[in-house]
Amino acid sequence: MNWYPWLNQTYRQLIMSYQKNAGHHALLLHSPSGNGKSILCYGLSRWLICQNTNDFQSCGVCHSCRLMLAGTHPDYHILELNKNTITIGVDEVRKLIEVLNNHAQQNGAKVVYIRKTEVLTNAATNALLKILEEPTKRTYFLLCCENWNNLFITLRSRCLYRFLHPPTLQIALHWLKKQIPSVNDDDAVTALKLCQGAPVTAMLLLKPEHWQKRSELCHGLLNALNNNDMLLLLNIMNNTNAVTCINWLLELFVDSIKLKQEAVKFCVNQDQFPLLYVLASKMTTSQLFYVYKSWRHCRQQLMSIPGLNQELLLINQLLPWEALLTF
Repeated sequence: MNWYPWLNQTYRQLIMSYQKNAGHHALLLHSPSGNGKSILCYGLSRWLICQNTNDFQSCGVCHSCRLMLAGTHPDYHILELNKNTITIGVDEVRKLIEVLNNHAQQNGAKVVYIRKTEVLTNAATNALLKILEEPTKRTYFLLCCENWNNLFITLRSRCLYRFLHPPTLQIALHWLKKQIPSVNDDDAVTALKLCQGAPVTAMLLLKPEHWQKRSELCHGLLNALNNNDMLLLLNIMNNTNAVTCINWLLELFVDSIKLKQEAVKFCVNQDQFPLLYVLASKMTTSQLFYVYKSWRHCRQQLMSIPGLNQELLLINQLLPWEALLTF
């Protein structure tokens, strides 16, 4: 796995706590996707399970390290979603607890890594709470989440909470340019802001196949505004990328409101100022707020209601939007 430089300080701080026997047995890492929390957890797991650590590093040569590198360590447990499931159920947690109640097969630490703690069902969370309250000897839990508010308060209270901040813009830009040497500053800054500062997600967004789709939406919106015909957006949005397109639209609405309030420096879409000025000139602030809320509701419907007629839903968004435009 690739290591990210902005993880160094947090990693060292956490390892130092374990070196001083002050490390918590249950660590809850909260961060948007793409900040590297999974890599951080893997690094911590390697250190915790290593039989011959070298200061802040796992040795890489002991039997436990070789098993970790091979992905076959019997005392390293990953709890994650199975294919075609949206939650982790109680039976999976009970099976894990049964294994943890046995001695470590390598006579060292046992480490549990949960990729998305918020997808645990209520029953699964309650089952996990029992072993978090009374963990077996040298058992560590590394829990990750993106939606902190979706976790039980009782679960949060059993863990050491750590928010993994994104790196500074300067560090993130430097890293992005090393990964994509041809990227320009405006595109890189925009991608980072669209991704809440998460460099890995920004890098994925900047891939030509993804960045081109956003460009098509922005160009299509400008064309629709100039021609007073919002249905020109339908073919661009009516595909499997509809929710992402709506997310991009929402950011454009917010930026247009910022322009009206003379808060240009806070705009996310640094590469789309011509479009933002046209959008801001076509609609009042109250209209932008109204359309923003309407598209948020549309996104929620698409994400939560199966079997919806997506094309009809989008048409029912585009036509009222067109009627609101001021020319």
